[in-house]
Amino acid sequence: MALNLILLSGLVLAAVWTVMTIRLIRAVVGLALTSAILAVIMYRLNSPLAAVFELSVCSGLISVIFITTVSFTQRISKERLLVRRRERLAKFWLLPIILVTAGLFLMQYLKIPDFVISAPSGSQDVREIIWNLRHLDLFGQILVLFAGIFGVVILFKTPDA
Repeated sequence: MALNLILLSGLVLAAVWTVMTIRLIRAVVGLALTSAILAVIMYRLNSPLAAVFELSVCSGLISVIFITTVSFTQRISKERLLVRRRERLAKFWLLPIILVTAGLFLMQYLKIPDFVISAPSGSQDVREIIWNLRHLDLFGQILVLFAGIFGVVILFKTPDA
């Protein structure tokens, strides 16, 4: 249980570092580290195929594609980098407080039981398993989908808009 909490804490820290870093290469390395930690968590939760897929595709292939893309970009000046860092910190200074507060709320009030994975019986349908037994997983996937949409909107937002 303690190792799971350490891994989850490392996952959150790596994800926050990935989002908050200014340098693209560091963000790619942070993304690979986040995916690797997630793969370890998946393996510990008895999902070895999902863990291998996460490690090979997300940590490996996607990182190589991102590094290749970053190599085609131009570097910005140090002065502009400092301005961007100040702007980003001014925008997102409240984010760690919100994350810690939401985490404490979820731990305290939702009373989520320990990570117990029940083996479904052979007669259940996948839809029944997802909607009835694994509804918290579905909620997490929806949150990740909205986070991805938010990220794409931020990436493709023009300064004029």
